[in-house]
Amino acid sequence: MVLLGPQGVSAPFPIGILAGVSAPRLLIIQPDESDPAGPLGDWFTDAGAELDIRRAWTGDVPDSTDGYQGVVCLGGEMNAGEDDTYPWLADVRRLLAAAAHGGMPTLGVCLGAQLLAVATGGRVTVGDKGPEVGAYLIAKKDAAWTDPLFAELPLMPDVLHFHTDVVTSLPPGAVLLASSPKYPHQAYRLGRAAYGIQFHIETTVEVAQTWAGGAPDLAAAAKPGSFDTAKLTELHADLAETWRPFAARFVQLAAGDLQPATPPNRTLPLA
Repeated sequence: MVLLGPQGVSAPFPIGILAGVSAPRLLIIQPDESDPAGPLGDWFTDAGAELDIRRAWTGDVPDSTDGYQGVVCLGGEMNAGEDDTYPWLADVRRLLAAAAHGGMPTLGVCLGAQLLAVATGGRVTVGDKGPEVGAYLIAKKDAAWTDPLFAELPLMPDVLHFHTDVVTSLPPGAVLLASSPKYPHQAYRLGRAAYGIQFHIETTVEVAQTWAGGAPDLAAAAKPGSFDTAKLTELHADLAETWRPFAARFVQLAAGDLQPATPPNRTLPLA
């Protein structure tokens, strides 16, 4: 377990935290040693959050979300249902389902988004159009323009992909927030405050290059030069500009300073 707190009074704290509201405590589930919280963790703490980082592969997964105001699950090389090799995945899915159904602000990143989907009735399979790897632009859907976390993002935000599995069916009642031409389910919201994003915003240049070096066949699916230092440096500058404010809004959501989404009205069919 690793505890990280706010990094200083000069950090851009949300208004509620500046006014004296306790810093929200976020549970960060890290399924894979190769995918740490990285800049995303820094953005959370800069925004005033305290992080409790649990390395899931060691079995260090809490039994409940008690004592937390938000949950984040990062990425990993395993599949969302690969319980025979990684038995602790079932514990992560149960925790994500409890957080989502309990209305707790929740964010799943790549594998985390897939685990959240499977845990709440969605479906994940190997993508039938091949891997999605490298720098991409995704496109916001109509629902994103009124979403607390996504509304202020640009129409086509930069992301980094590195995956073969995809969410093929969203959980019942989920709202699609972003798509790409290759795979439509790039971002979704479940209920009022649970989010899945099928891409990475937490990486560094070094992390991305380590992934590419460890999986050359997968990296080869990207455009030539995608993992060159100059290209990745430019990409990560764009990621920070776009996704740092997103991370701050997630902290505001966890702190109670940002209102969660209002689910769409659903009516039963007439008999």
